[in-house]
Amino acid sequence: MLLDAAREAAAEAVGCRADEVVFTPSGTRAVHTGIAGALAGRRRVGRHLIVSAVEHSSVLHSAEAWEADGGTVTRVAVNRAGAVDPSGYAEALRADTALACLQSANHEVGTEQPVAEVAEVCRTAGVPLLVDAAQSLGWGPVGGDWSLLAASAHKWGGPSGVGLLVVRKGVRFAAQGPVDERESGRAPGFENIPAVVAAVASLRAVRAEAAREAVRLRELTERIRARVPELVPDVEVVGDAGRRLPGIVTFSCLYVDGEALLHELDRAGFSVSSGSSCTSSTLTPSHVLKAMGVLSEGNVRVSLPPGTAEEDVERFLQVLPGAVAGVREKLGAPAPATAVRAGELLVDSLGKRCPIPVIELAKVFGEVPVGGLVRVLSDDEAARLDIPAWCQMRGQEYVGEEPAERGTAYLVRRVS
Repeated sequence: MLLDAAREAAAEAVGCRADEVVFTPSGTRAVHTGIAGALAGRRRVGRHLIVSAVEHSSVLHSAEAWEADGGTVTRVAVNRAGAVDPSGYAEALRADTALACLQSANHEVGTEQPVAEVAEVCRTAGVPLLVDAAQSLGWGPVGGDWSLLAASAHKWGGPSGVGLLVVRKGVRFAAQGPVDERESGRAPGFENIPAVVAAVASLRAVRAEAAREAVRLRELTERIRARVPELVPDVEVVGDAGRRLPGIVTFSCLYVDGEALLHELDRAGFSVSSGSSCTSSTLTPSHVLKAMGVLSEGNVRVSLPPGTAEEDVERFLQVLPGAVAGVREKLGAPAPATAVRAGELLVDSLGKRCPIPVIELAKVFGEVPVGGLVRVLSDDEAARLDIPAWCQMRGQEYVGEEPAERGTAYLVRRVS
C-alpha cells in the first residue's frame, strides 16, 4: 500500500500514469536502465543514439558503452550559454536513430534546455526522447511530449539511493540483464520502501513551496550574476542569463586556481563546487565548460538550496573579492589593467597546470606589437579551452593551435 501510494504521488508530480513509474536504486541506475532498455527495444530500427554534449556523466557513460558495443553516437553541440538548438537534433536524426537523450537543465551551469521543442522534433521523426530531469523535477514537471524520464531523489532534497524512471505507454522497451517481478522487471530486487516513501514525500513538500521559493532564489542568483563582475575583475559569468534554474549560478575567474579558491571559500564557511581541471584528479576541465567554449580556470558553481538566507549571499559577495585577490597574489597574476605593448614571444608553459599558462601569457602579452604573435607551449588540456576564452575576454585574436614537439602551441595575435 505504501509503495502504491508513493507511485501514484510520484506520477502526479511528474505528470504521467502511475503504471509508467519505476523506482530504481539511484538516478544513475535510472538513466542506465532507461537508455539500455529503450535502445534494446528499438534494435530493429537501428543502433544510432543522440545525446547533447553537456549531458550528465551517467548519460555520456551509457553512450560510450553503446559505442564500445558497436553502436554509433551523435553528440549535439551547445552554444556559449550551454543550450542546444532544436535544429541540431533535427540534423542529427537518421533513419537508424533508436533514441535521443536531452537533460531538462544543466547540472553545472543551470541552463534549461528546450525540451518541448526537441521532443516535438523527435516525435515527428518517430524517435523516443529520454529526458534526464534530475536537476529540474523538484521545481516542476517537464513539459513536452517526451517518452522516457529519469530523476534522482537526492537532487530535490530526498534520501540518496532512490531513482525514478518513467517509461510512457507505447514506448518500445526491453529491460536488460536479469529480470524479476519487481518494478515491471526494470529494477531487480526488493524496493527500499522507507526510502521511496521519504523520497516522494520530500518531492511533494518541495513542490508545495517551489513557486514561491523559485522567485526568491532567482532574485538572489541574479544578484550574484550582476555583482560578481562588478566586485571581481576578469570574471566570466556562464550559463543562460534568463532560461535557467532558480538556484544555480556559475562563474569563472581568470588567473585563479580553482582548488585554491574553493579552499579559501571553505575557510570562510562557504561550500561551493568547481568545474576547473585543477580540482579534478583527471586534470581535464569540465566537459560542460569545454562544450560551451567558456573559461574553465577559477570556476565556481554556487548552488542555493531552498531556504538560503539573503544575509548568506551578501556575506559571500563580501568574502569573494578578497579570496580571489589572495589566490591571484599567491600565483603572481598580472594586475587587471596590464598594458599591452611591443615584441613577439614564445611562452614555455610545459609541465605547468591551469591557470599558470594563461597567467604567463598575460604577463608577456604587453611585449608584442599590434599584429604580433605569442606562442604558448602547454601540455595542460585546460589550455585548449582557457586560452581562447582569455582572448575573447581581452578582445584579442585566437589564431589556433599547432602541434609541437612536446604538448601543443597555442597562437594568439594582438589586435589592440
